[in-house]
Amino acid sequence: MPFADASPGVTLAYETFGDPADPPVLLVMGYAAQLIAWDEDFCRALAGRGHYVIRYDNRDSGLSTTFDEHPVDVGRFMAAVEAGDLDAARAMVPYRLRDMAADGLGLLTALGIERAHVVGTSMGGMIAQTMAIEHPERVLTLTSMMSSTGESAYGQSTPEARAALARPAPADRAGYIAAAERALVWSSRSYPDPAGLRDLAARGYDRAHRPEAAGRQLGAMVLSGSRADALRALRVPTLVIHGLDDTLIDPSGGRRTAELVPGAELLLVPDMGHDRPRELWPLIVGAIADHTRRAERP
Repeated sequence: MPFADASPGVTLAYETFGDPADPPVLLVMGYAAQLIAWDEDFCRALAGRGHYVIRYDNRDSGLSTTFDEHPVDVGRFMAAVEAGDLDAARAMVPYRLRDMAADGLGLLTALGIERAHVVGTSMGGMIAQTMAIEHPERVLTLTSMMSSTGESAYGQSTPEARAALARPAPADRAGYIAAAERALVWSSRSYPDPAGLRDLAARGYDRAHRPEAAGRQLGAMVLSGSRADALRALRVPTLVIHGLDDTLIDPSGGRRTAELVPGAELLLVPDMGHDRPRELWPLIVGAIADHTRRAERP
């Protein structure tokens, strides 16, 4: 597993697929998830469309640098946010989405890559949006998948999905793996894959089980606020992909993102929830490849 110093004090674990001479695609993973959540076959399929694909662990995920010296009590944090005591809330969380965005761009720099196509999913979509907003000169194209704009009126979870996400997973390996099936609440209803969820949970647990990091990443999302004004000014070619069956981030999050970014293309996918079922990879990979190819034409 290669590692790269991406930001001061932050080292990221990463993997690559394809020919380094091909246009690079940086895959940004979501909340409390490791790089292995970008399936190897998905990465190879994208590389097979003529891309040099890079997947990596965000800070506080997988094998990348952790911030365990900054424990976050999620209950206290949310109580401070709801009470409007933002100073107290900010003091609890050691980083924001912009720091995570800087990590991803720092990884590109470490790899000698000046510009890349950036694809982010869920929280990774928020990070990818932030990369494009703050450093558009580094982003060839943006693809924001099953994500939102940071505005509270859009992309809300259903009560069932919110409850499943908030429920702590058991600490023991067997219990943790069994609890992975809670994700069926927001998964694609037409393509349920409980065995796949358990397998990913088992591999993630054995690779790097870091449940305490979730509070810090949640805080980073909450405190980073709305990107609406910045998205209105964005001039990076943008594709927004969202499943119509997504109950964790409602499709309004994707619609709103595409509405704000000038010239953005919106792909709403029937039968897709808050996941990337293998059955839909040809559609998703094809849409990303077509999007990047259009931007590469003279």
